[in-house]
Amino acid sequence: MLEESFGRVYTKFKLHFYQAVFSRFQDREASLTAVETFCMEIILALKEPTINEFASFVQISAPNAAYKVNSLIQKGYVEKVQSPHDRREYHLRPTQKYMDYYNVSAAYLQRVMDRVKERFTGEETALLDRMLTVIGNELMPEVKWKRS
Repeated sequence: MLEESFGRVYTKFKLHFYQAVFSRFQDREASLTAVETFCMEIILALKEPTINEFASFVQISAPNAAYKVNSLIQKGYVEKVQSPHDRREYHLRPTQKYMDYYNVSAAYLQRVMDRVKERFTGEETALLDRMLTVIGNELMPEVKWKRS
């Protein structure tokens, strides 16, 4: 029961994102391939990784990662930003162009969270938040992720 309920919610979030991505293809606004879309999702989630951090996370070679990143740079979805701490290092930052593309998904997440806060009590919402925090921080050790 719990597995089905969680799976259903997770799947609905994914499906909403895919609908938004494919509607962009239909409107010819999107210039990202499906793989590039996944790459952008990862870069955004990793919070300005280096190319090597991105390559390590997706378990591909650094040259392959550089090739994918360069394509995203050429399309205007990523920029390289020099590290203020180590001038030899560059971090990948999504551009405003990508954030405008991505905000369709983020806006839906916010809409659902607003509905959660309307439907449930503050205590129930706080419990859900606490449970999701424990799940993300402790129960999913396979995914190494910098939290903000």
